[in-house]
Amino acid sequence: MNKYEMAVVLRPDLDEETKAAESQKVLDLITRFGGTIEKIDDWGKRRLAYEIKKVNEGFFSFISFDAEPSVPAELESRMRIMENVLRYLIIRKDA
Repeated sequence: MNKYEMAVVLRPDLDEETKAAESQKVLDLITRFGGTIEKIDDWGKRRLAYEIKKVNEGFFSFISFDAEPSVPAELESRMRIMENVLRYLIIRKDA
């Protein structure tokens, strides 16, 4: 198992309930493919460095998890089609 960190930026116009549901979808994807979540760091609404889809702000979350090497590709294929996700990035942490 490898250690990974995923950064997710959600749309800023989401209400609390929808934001929580989208975050839970991401966590469910990780556990569905056999990953174990270590830590969730929610930064809240922050200003973006540059405009994405005519939006200047977003809700930032960072998720640390352990997973098999095939899991990031599966996550990326699912994250790409989620409408409320502006950006995501998965990196492998060195042990």
